[in-house]
Amino acid sequence: MLSYRHAFHAGNHADVLKHLTEVLILDHLLQKQGKPLCYIDTHSGPGMYALLQGYAQQNAEYETGISKLWQQANLPEPLARYVEVVAAHNPGGALKCYPGSPAIARQLLKPDDRLQLFELHPKDCELLQEWSKGNQRIRVQRESGFERLTAILPPPERRALVLIDPPYEVKQDYQQVITVLQKALKRFATGVYLLWYPLLARPEIQAMERKLKQLADRYLHASLQVQDSGSGGMYGSAVFVINPPWRLNEQLGQCLPFLLQQLGQDSTAKISLNSHGLD
Repeated sequence: MLSYRHAFHAGNHADVLKHLTEVLILDHLLQKQGKPLCYIDTHSGPGMYALLQGYAQQNAEYETGISKLWQQANLPEPLARYVEVVAAHNPGGALKCYPGSPAIARQLLKPDDRLQLFELHPKDCELLQEWSKGNQRIRVQRESGFERLTAILPPPERRALVLIDPPYEVKQDYQQVITVLQKALKRFATGVYLLWYPLLARPEIQAMERKLKQLADRYLHASLQVQDSGSGGMYGSAVFVINPPWRLNEQLGQCLPFLLQQLGQDSTAKISLNSHGLD
């Protein structure tokens, strides 16, 4: 199925959690001098999103996400860093654009680092190729990141952040995530893997969460629920990080209570943060 377009949801609460985590991981990995890094995105999207026109305007989900944090003066330091990254794409101070995961990586990575981007949707892949045109360190492929990931691991750099962010259009995606991560870890056990997934009233999600915690010795699991789980749609989202940077647990611990306060939509909103093997 290729009906999913992330532009409808750009900048929403789920993007905030996902991209906050991405920024914090990349900042940590990029502290190592002289060691190139590879960024791999299995479901890249078009790269950049216009918020004031097109798909993003239909539901204006960014108004319950990034807009709630925009130009706030009292943000926790890690959250302020994420907003700073978004602000770099909005000169003048008005929130008009939202960077997708590849745009965030492109902004932060150094000249010797590399981006490997997969996008199967024909239109989004076309937009991604246009967005990355002329940049020799970015490779865009119109292929399934699920199918191609294992083949490109380990990367020549031997250091990588792998973002796995499928649309979960079909129930099989939840098991596919487990299968892909199992294969990837066999080939590249030291990589940092960032998985995002929606919180929905589906038994497949609970089954996936149980299997995820059996995959690796070191992981971090964070979730942000913004509304009642019986709302009928996505009521929040979560990230699962394998081989997380050592400070990520502390940094998300600073941010999640603030995100709950700002992005929670009713009294059922809640957060969770747990980890294993990080001591």
